[in-house]
Amino acid sequence: MYQKLYSKITDALVNDGYIVIQEALKSKLSGELLDVAKHEKDFKRAGISSSFDLHIDSDRRRDKIHWLDAESFAEGEFLSFSNGLREHLNRELYLGLSYYESHFAIYDKGDFYETHLDAFKNSKNRVVTTVYYLNEAWNESDGGELIIYDEENNSLAQVTPSANTLVVFLSEKFPHEVKPANKKRYSIAGWFRVDKS
Repeated sequence: MYQKLYSKITDALVNDGYIVIQEALKSKLSGELLDVAKHEKDFKRAGISSSFDLHIDSDRRRDKIHWLDAESFAEGEFLSFSNGLREHLNRELYLGLSYYESHFAIYDKGDFYETHLDAFKNSKNRVVTTVYYLNEAWNESDGGELIIYDEENNSLAQVTPSANTLVVFLSEKFPHEVKPANKKRYSIAGWFRVDKS
């Protein structure tokens, strides 16, 4: 079903290390996932982690999260797509990805996430990052853009968090940030990992 999309993502990771795809999946799925996220059931303030601890730091990050667990049909369908991508990346690029984890992220008005890497130096755990946006009728003035930088801190992409936009990039290579949102912003952040779940 998604073979062409999987191949497109794989080629981009090899050639550029990242890709931004608009209208990536079924638009109906994006809407169903937004409905799930809007319930805000069991969402908790996200923390900042290192190899040693996890703590809340609202000066660096202000979103709330809830881990996906296939409780709803929409979550199950999204996780099925993601696991298909994991299998494709392993088959084509021999990455040895062992599992995929993801969470809903809600940014309230004024929330942001400062520039960071998703993988820690000398700790090969997160290999490929995904971000999938759920926001309908999102305008440039609404803020909340994802900015992707290269290793010299040059801006490579500025992504408007519009519904059904998928971003995929190498976790160790691209620092990125979320600019302050001017209204409530919904997304799913995920990581393909090589460690044990």
